[in-house]
This record gives sequence, structure tokens and C-alpha cells, in this order.
Amino acid sequence: MNIIFLGAPGAGKGTQAAIVSEKLNIPTISTGNLLRAAIAAGTKAGLEAKSYMDQGALVPDATVVAVLKDRIAAEDCANGFILDGFPRNIAQAEVLEQLGVAIDLVISIEVPDEEIMARMSGRRVCLKCGATFHIVNAPSAAGDKCDKCGEPLTIRADDKPETVADRLKVYHEQTESLKTYYGAKGVLAEVKGSGIESTTRLIMAVIEGAAL
Repeated sequence: MNIIFLGAPGAGKGTQAAIVSEKLNIPTISTGNLLRAAIAAGTKAGLEAKSYMDQGALVPDATVVAVLKDRIAAEDCANGFILDGFPRNIAQAEVLEQLGVAIDLVISIEVPDEEIMARMSGRRVCLKCGATFHIVNAPSAAGDKCDKCGEPLTIRADDKPETVADRLKVYHEQTESLKTYYGAKGVLAEVKGSGIESTTRLIMAVIEGAAL
């Protein structure tokens, strides 16, 4: 089964993709990692992507999808794959379709903006040891210091409220319309994103239902 995960930043797409990937024994494909690997391998599409990246330009959708097609032709994708982070808009979805990349199921993880703001702006990280905390859900016993190494905790730039708000705005303006696009094709399923385990149960139920 070929699956796309949709959802706002902080909705848990990456976490759920990793869990489902292990459960179904199919790879998760991140386009960022994919481009870097294609460039390192010196493939035709990889070299084309590199020419744009070297100029600081965005890699065209057709080139990204060409790299993607090379990847999904690999043996480990024979039973399916999960796309994480692509497509980001309808134009990219149309390129996927034009180049013959079939999508069986699109799962949208639904989390209210207010909850995402609370999730992400509450995260704290230790730059020394890499430990991650949350001021509400998983606070450090040492308050504003890491309870593992004692270093001060910081807020990542991506987790600052103004950054999160900007990312949510981009999602609603550019990516959310994919729900309508894939809904019209009859492959969209929306699941409520709450706790990790409960979200996984809902996702697996959707996948099992789609596979029947």
C-alpha cells in the first residue's frame, strides 16, 4: 500500500509514519533525505537537483518526483511506501499523478491549531545532551535545567510561538487543500490526533479497512 501522511506541523506525522513503517515493513520516504541521497549517488535526477540547490533555487516538482520514482522502484518498496513531507500542494500532487505514482491511501492527522501551539511552544531541549522535555507533558525535574546533565533548557527556533504560527499559516494556505483533492479521489481518511498510541490505533484501523 502506498500511503501519504498529511497534517499540520506538530500533528505527529513523522512519529506515526515511523510506527506504521515498522508495523507494515514498508519504508518511509522523506523527500529531503531522498534528494541528499540521490545527489550523493550521482543519479541523473540527483545531479539535476544539485544544479538547482547549488544556486540556492527550489528544486522543481518534476525533478523531485523523478528522484522519488527512482526510489520507489527499489526492491524495499515492492509492498508499498509512506511519503512524509510530499506532496505539499496540489501542483505537486498533480505531478505525482502525471508521472504514474499511484497513491492508495492518504491519512490526515487532525489536531486543532491551539493544541499544536501548546505542544510545540511547550517543548524544551538541552543543547548539550539532546534531551527533550515539555513544560506540561514531560517537564524536567530540574525546572528550567536539564535533569540529565544540568545544562539550561532552550526553545528551538522552530518551536517559538511566532514561528509555529507562521508554519500553521503556510499549511492552511498551501497544503490543507490536498484534503479536498484526495477526498475527491476517494482515498482520504481523517483521524483525530491525540495521544501517540490512540492515534496509531485509529490509523491502523483505517489501513486495515482500506486493505480489505
